[in-house]
Amino acid sequence: MQCAQWLLFVAPLAVLLLASVAPVRSQTNNYEFNDSHFHLTNNVQEGPTIHDFLNMMGNKAGHVALFGVPLQQQWSYPVDGDRAPTYYLHSDAPLYYYSFTDAWIAMAYKSLPKEQQARFDPMITGFNPTDMYAADHIRRVLQTFPGVFTGIGEFTIHKEFVSAKIPGEVASLQNPALDRILDFAAEVGLVVILHNDIDIPIANDVAKNESEPAYLSQIKAVFKRHPNATIIWAHMGLGRLVAPPKRHLAQIEAILRDPGFHSVYVDISWDEVAKYFVASPEATKGLADLMQRYPDRFLFGTDAAAPGDQSKYLKVFYQYKPLWKSLDAETSRKVRLRNYEQIFDEARRKVRNWESAHVPAASSK
Repeated sequence: MQCAQWLLFVAPLAVLLLASVAPVRSQTNNYEFNDSHFHLTNNVQEGPTIHDFLNMMGNKAGHVALFGVPLQQQWSYPVDGDRAPTYYLHSDAPLYYYSFTDAWIAMAYKSLPKEQQARFDPMITGFNPTDMYAADHIRRVLQTFPGVFTGIGEFTIHKEFVSAKIPGEVASLQNPALDRILDFAAEVGLVVILHNDIDIPIANDVAKNESEPAYLSQIKAVFKRHPNATIIWAHMGLGRLVAPPKRHLAQIEAILRDPGFHSVYVDISWDEVAKYFVASPEATKGLADLMQRYPDRFLFGTDAAAPGDQSKYLKVFYQYKPLWKSLDAETSRKVRLRNYEQIFDEARRKVRNWESAHVPAASSK
């Protein structure tokens, strides 16, 4: 009897203690999706305030992986005159890495009350993946803003048109700098959102005789070298001019089936990707069938960049309406909601633990 009375006294205190040390996460039962891929800013670092974006999320988006755009489009007057470009395809002028994006995202996040912060997972993205010091940048951001970030990315290696517009060394999947980044991400527990096209642009026209997509073997080698890094392959490797290659879904399935790639996930973000999978009932069914065979390995994301209003933000979610109708209820819920929660909640826990051990400001809180 005395033991029972003691438990009745202690149990509520334990619950209160756990609540005080664990970040409170808003429930997503009443939301339609979590967004694994969102840019608050665009290529000239403009966009809505985070408070305005919360209004766009409304009762549709529960949690959002929040990041800027790490590549700034230069406004070169000799090239563009008074026509100020706002997108990487608007100009022939180069792009350059804009590291201040990480501080901008961190301060936007910190401007929110705790209950609103709980809806976001900020990501570090303002680093050059060809630089052996890139991992040190990531470490410094964690040290400067403890308690804020959950992962790194979206960052780009091979991307149509983008890679050639960045002066200096071209990013590569075979660069030791990338390995150093992914090693550090695995050490800390950071989620990695990696953009790497599976193939070159318009490959069906210019490389029609190739036996496999240009970068498939290289990215599989990256995944194999970093089995402890949680990597989300953005856009299933596709893009505006990187259409699904022959046997694309089979190639994705081979990765998901391989035990060596157990920590690799794929997102289906971007309207330019969605167009391929809602183009016909057969295309939709092919993706839906693959998702239902591997329901824990796919995430939905919008890839919206600095949307002006809610309709622009929700565009991709509604674009995938045929896909949502094709999935069974459990798979749909995992892709839209649960997989995000599993991956990002675990990453957040690991990163906070790493910060407690390595960042004095974090351990003293």
